[in-house]
Amino acid sequence: MSVFGNGLVFLILLLPPRYAFADDWPNWRGPARNGISTEKLWQHTWSADGPAILWKETVGVGFSSVTVADGRLYTMGNSDEHDTVYCLDARTGKLIWKHTYECPLDNRFFEGGPTSTPTVDQDRVYSLSRQGDLYSFDARTGQIHWSKNVQHEADVRIPGWGFASSPMIHNDHLILNVGEAGLALDKISGNLVWKSGDGEAGYMTPHRLKIGSRWFALIASGKFYQCVDLEFGEVVWKHRWLTTNGCNAADPIVHQDQVFISSGYGRGAALLAVTDTAAKVLWNNLEMQNQLNSSVLLNGHIYGFDGDEGGEVQLKCLDFSSGEVRWSYPGLGAGSLMVADNHLIILSEAGELSITPVSNTLFAPISKAKILDGRCWTVPVLSNGLIYCRNGSGEIVCVNLTL
Repeated sequence: MSVFGNGLVFLILLLPPRYAFADDWPNWRGPARNGISTEKLWQHTWSADGPAILWKETVGVGFSSVTVADGRLYTMGNSDEHDTVYCLDARTGKLIWKHTYECPLDNRFFEGGPTSTPTVDQDRVYSLSRQGDLYSFDARTGQIHWSKNVQHEADVRIPGWGFASSPMIHNDHLILNVGEAGLALDKISGNLVWKSGDGEAGYMTPHRLKIGSRWFALIASGKFYQCVDLEFGEVVWKHRWLTTNGCNAADPIVHQDQVFISSGYGRGAALLAVTDTAAKVLWNNLEMQNQLNSSVLLNGHIYGFDGDEGGEVQLKCLDFSSGEVRWSYPGLGAGSLMVADNHLIILSEAGELSITPVSNTLFAPISKAKILDGRCWTVPVLSNGLIYCRNGSGEIVCVNLTL
């Protein structure tokens, strides 16, 4: 090894653990798009006084989550019928840049505001509004590389609650759940690559899966979960999945050649065995109804919120292969969760943050604290030892769990 190589290793060994094991969260559902962080060196417990709050900021009404990359945090909010894309310092909350444009609040049956999350890809960040306003920014400065309204360009309808898809990157393409089976643009130029028909889009973010040597995306419409060839936009199979108001919002979970799907409004869940030509139902039941937020798969078990907001929602653990319930826990409302270091990080609908070891036999939180008021449907995000939580009115709380 060269002197430079030895010096580099020595420098890495000298770095504090939070830098040596840092984990950015550059897109919706994290680096692997599965709601799981690889971070290990963070505190799982706190004192009776609650966790340390590093900073608080307000970014406008909405349910956009956060993405974190290179020390910067990105999110969206609405104020006075205008959306704003924010870039904040991830450790201080200080504003780095923002961009504001006209967009209706659209508070139909909920607070309104943006429901998608910005996506970071190297030196660019992409955002999508509920009305189809798509932007490509310089991630560091906020300079606009290009912008367009994809609803107008693709000539498709806006679904009832607006576009909620976070942009997904696949090679040189930007994939969106816009139109009946999505659309793709060149991520550098913004030029349209392929589009689908005018059927009503669903609300989930496209999810990649590889079958053989080919890449596909799972994309929900208002009536189907569909497998779409990512090169040409061809739908190779579709699985009929009807819900009230065509509201398929939770992201699927892909494990090998199996796909878990779930929706609220009495629809339930199913496990599909998939190929590049067909999907076969292995089981389906009503035990996991993900109305708003996606579940997480870990060690052969599904963890998620079952039920519709305003009703009897329960946090549940299901066996992935059979769909059988292992445990259930009420009282958290329509909350959300992610996983890190074999622990569930949960934000209840009422703003209580809790940490619990992952277990398929019981739910036993080791830390709990009320950190937000108002309605909290947005999933918490752990990145570099910090947890970011948000409510519908746009208050963001940064919880310091660094060692």
